[in-house]
Amino acid sequence: MNWVRILRGTPLAAVLLFGLIASWPGTGVAGPREQAKRMHDRLVGVPPSEAVLGSMQSSIENDADPVAAAYTAMENPIFYISSLKNFATPWTNVPQTVFADLNDYTATVIGIIRDDVPFDQVLYADIVYTGASGSYSQTDNLHYQQLEQNRADLSDPSVLVRRLQSTLPGSQLPAAATAGVLTTRAAGEAFFSAGTNRRMWRFTAMNFLCRDMEQLNDITRPADRIRQDIGRSPGGDSRIFHNTCVGCHSGMDPLSGAYAYFEWDATAGRVTYTPGNVTDKHLINANTYPGGYVTIDDSWVNLWRAGPNSSLDWRGPAASGNGMKSLGVEVSASRAFSECQVEKVFRRVCLRAPESVADRAAVQSIADDFEAGNRSMKLVFAETAAFCMGN
Repeated sequence: MNWVRILRGTPLAAVLLFGLIASWPGTGVAGPREQAKRMHDRLVGVPPSEAVLGSMQSSIENDADPVAAAYTAMENPIFYISSLKNFATPWTNVPQTVFADLNDYTATVIGIIRDDVPFDQVLYADIVYTGASGSYSQTDNLHYQQLEQNRADLSDPSVLVRRLQSTLPGSQLPAAATAGVLTTRAAGEAFFSAGTNRRMWRFTAMNFLCRDMEQLNDITRPADRIRQDIGRSPGGDSRIFHNTCVGCHSGMDPLSGAYAYFEWDATAGRVTYTPGNVTDKHLINANTYPGGYVTIDDSWVNLWRAGPNSSLDWRGPAASGNGMKSLGVEVSASRAFSECQVEKVFRRVCLRAPESVADRAAVQSIADDFEAGNRSMKLVFAETAAFCMGN
């Protein structure tokens, strides 16, 4: 990572550079041993052994390689069992609580990071991680609850195993319909249950673009893909629709068409996929505005490639497509996706939001390295920990 590029021209450059490299006794600045311990504590959540601490200290002090020290810390199984579990769990549920059970969504994030699978695949690959026992179920979460209760070593590839979603017992999904964590059972239970399936888009944007609908609001997009269930004159005033409702729905509704064949079956306790048959929830309340858009297939279009949200730097191969997989490619190819992953790790490891000029420059530099480094989330954790180890 180019630390000179991060620090050059920032008003806090001298202070930050001093904080990163100073190790002289009596200066009041944390030395390599203290920095190593702080790094391990923040990454793993438990104190390092003396051997690990000594190795990390040597990487920082003798090799001037704090990133290597971070990789050493991440060899601890607790990084996967606890730190990454707590990191990803809020993405899997509507309340965004960290206290939810381990599930297939969380386990898949952990496995992808552990195995250095390019992290953009989290939104489009035919991938899922399960235990080795083969007791995965499409209709309950007991398999993952048992893994957690047994304190299974998720750092061990023979314990947490990569599989194809499309080949799991009872799967209704062909490989072309899988979309990483978005087509897991946990995601379906949280985001396809009830409602109109718009919730899946909202939480995808929150979790992987770091933007809720308020930040994506844009009233300049055309309204021709807004569904029939949205009134055009709420309370008898069309200005409310044009100045408020359009801001979210003109962009969200065209994207949520990708989910048209997905539903959560609460009775069976599983996700269902009905290719060629649009779910009822995409067609409800048609009399609210009969002239609105009628969902006829799982096509989607990204109208936010133009207007204010073009700043998310959409770089996917196409601005439209069919199904969740191609939409996952569109989201994960954006610059906003890269920056979002770094920002989430920054908050986790640095215990603060990136706010200063130097913080923001670091986010940009680490996002550059993420994209150049095969989208490795391990690299993001390591470089972020190196940046924050002195403060």
